[in-house]
Amino acid sequence: MTTTEVRASVGLASIFGLRMLGMFLILPVFALYAEHLPGGNNHTLVGLALGAYGLTQAMLQLPFGMASDKFGRKRVIYFGLALFAIGSFVAASATTIETIILGRVIQGAGAISAAVTALLADSTREEHRTHAMAMIGGTIGVTFAASLVLGPALYQYIGMHGIFAMTGILSLTAMAVVKWYIPDPLISSFHTETEASPAKLGDVLRDTQLLRLNFGIFSLHAAQMAMFVVIPFALRNAGNLDINHHWEVYLPVVLIAFILMVPAIIYGEKRAKLKQVFVGAVGLMLAAQLSMAASMHHFWGIVAALTAYFIAFNILEATLPSLISKIAPVTAKGTAMGVYNTSQSLGLFIGGVTGGWLSQHYGFSAVFMFSASLMVIWLIAALGMRPPPAVKTRMFHLDKMSADQAVLLNTRLRSLQGVYESTVVAEEGIAILKVAQQGWDEITATQLIEESKHGVS
Repeated sequence: MTTTEVRASVGLASIFGLRMLGMFLILPVFALYAEHLPGGNNHTLVGLALGAYGLTQAMLQLPFGMASDKFGRKRVIYFGLALFAIGSFVAASATTIETIILGRVIQGAGAISAAVTALLADSTREEHRTHAMAMIGGTIGVTFAASLVLGPALYQYIGMHGIFAMTGILSLTAMAVVKWYIPDPLISSFHTETEASPAKLGDVLRDTQLLRLNFGIFSLHAAQMAMFVVIPFALRNAGNLDINHHWEVYLPVVLIAFILMVPAIIYGEKRAKLKQVFVGAVGLMLAAQLSMAASMHHFWGIVAALTAYFIAFNILEATLPSLISKIAPVTAKGTAMGVYNTSQSLGLFIGGVTGGWLSQHYGFSAVFMFSASLMVIWLIAALGMRPPPAVKTRMFHLDKMSADQAVLLNTRLRSLQGVYESTVVAEEGIAILKVAQQGWDEITATQLIEESKHGVS
């Protein structure tokens, strides 16, 4: 990577991290804080406050990405971060839970994920783009884990109003990072592998293998949001644990889950056993939900169930994007990821609202039975999933060429050993190949690419 590419990758990963930190910090403490607000004893409103941002985020992610093609990446990102900051300050000044819900709705309207990934694609060469995207994915995972520990600690010192205000300040800081740290790309263009195309949307929505994964990410985050309507109360009631000390539970649980996640992911990828690892993780998630339903009055039972939950969550959160990449057609990968991200946001909203309503009317255990029901459906869907091919995606830069030259090059690349799928996009100047993880004819592919640059036919 060049210095410019490193700056863009690090800077944009930090934008995701700052924004996600603002989203996640309130999760472990908000339900208990809401008790002190007018209307805060209504768990339906608590769940709505937690999940509200997911609805506007789901509605606006794809439109924001498309708008960035027309109005410019950074302009759209500034606008989204400004909305997020406004929503944060609205929530920080709130004295009722209804005002916090309004703030969360405005926060979610700053749906910049698609615009950020498009800017990343503008700022990195094809051969380094996958690594840059992995940096963003890793940042999100670390931010979520850190938020569970930092949320209760920050609440002790600055309170919920302070957390929301800090979130707004972080958003303004992110705008400064975009302005002065992230380089302006020389060329901004549409990228098949990172951006959604309306023309490909129908194909993606009809693909049953992708639909299984979209339902999976919906269920995973619906259960996550529903859980945090209840878990803070369970830790307080069963363990007599003050909210300021909840981090003492989350820290070891998250560390254990991360340590156990890594070998499972490596085993699945290296041994072409990703489906088995994936199905096992869904099964573990189901067991965790059932265990939490049965352990609401037993502190160590809750801790054990949380450990199982986070092990499963980390594995699934890491493998789902990998499965999307392996299964989605190379010409529709960006569209597939757009639908996937929208499904995730809808899960956050539905999970928060449903978890709050069930907790209000039927008690804590009903929340986990709802989540367990989602896991049963997901487990059945996962068992019927075709094993994903042991492939990886490679991208190559091309010089300008005619449509006929692109067709010829694509035919030659597709015939090479170990190439499962390929597409040459002449107008974007890229070749995207889905290839075997080991043993594919990379030497010949590179030669064909170089010959195309020199007009050799």
